[in-house]
Amino acid sequence: MKAQALHGHLDALLLAVLEQGELHGYAVIEALRVRSDGQLDLPTGTIYPALRRLERAGHVASSWSTVNGRERRTYRLTDSGRASLAGERAGWREFSATVGRFLDPAAPPPGPA
Repeated sequence: MKAQALHGHLDALLLAVLEQGELHGYAVIEALRVRSDGQLDLPTGTIYPALRRLERAGHVASSWSTVNGRERRTYRLTDSGRASLAGERAGWREFSATVGRFLDPAAPPPGPA
């Protein structure tokens, strides 16, 4: 799956990954890959700018740590990020239910207006 297909959803995915606990950048990329069964194999050039954008917005905080002798930036969700993620989830449920009315052949038609 290409990064373009995720337009508008990448931030929510990153917040959801960080909801599980703090991770360094490469671990965030790996978590996306694992949780999507390999469908989200996104490059660092997509993930790191998004993490920086989320940090500037106050949804993510970062700190430097040393892991196996290497300096790594570790990211964690803030209270603002948790609130943003809750909003993203509500929006996603509404969006997917609405689109599902058109694309899911098993979805019942809406009632009379």
